[in-house]
Amino acid sequence: MTHLPQRMLVPALLAALCGFATVNAATLEKLTLDEMSRRSTSIVRARIISCAGEAQGSLILTRCRLQVSEYWKGTLTDSSFVLPGGQYQGLVQTFTGTPTVVEGQEYVLFLWTGKSGKAQVIGLSQGSFSLAPDAKGGEARVRRSASTEVMLDKNGIPVADTPLDLSVSELKTRVQKALGGVRQ
Repeated sequence: MTHLPQRMLVPALLAALCGFATVNAATLEKLTLDEMSRRSTSIVRARIISCAGEAQGSLILTRCRLQVSEYWKGTLTDSSFVLPGGQYQGLVQTFTGTPTVVEGQEYVLFLWTGKSGKAQVIGLSQGSFSLAPDAKGGEARVRRSASTEVMLDKNGIPVADTPLDLSVSELKTRVQKALGGVRQ
């Protein structure tokens, strides 16, 4: 097991403890496909090439590198995005609502780039759709399970999330419609 330098150990442990203390306290704003489409700075169809943990102060982030096959909106400067939490030098940090991604798997990702300059999945698990072949041999489908996290609508009222299962072309059409028919 690798150890963090002494100067990083206490902040990392505090962050980890805070993460454990809030495991069941995550609340997400329920976002529609239209909202995610408009708020995203980029939307990509891509395969996950690799993911690795890295330290950002007392936080652990997982940086995932992408092989982008299509840009539906915007671009990415370095074909990567980050997820909160992960494993770094023997420490593990988790955040509820974070999507699970698998190396080698293809996804449609709704990403936004904040002040940090790092692309992140919008709405956490809401903005990550895995691709799977159609069971009947037709067009590939994008799927997202319903989030088990507490979700609130814009008025702060609890709402239930629903799973999504669409063909790739149907999702792409809905994104284009939300963007006014123009790739931004």
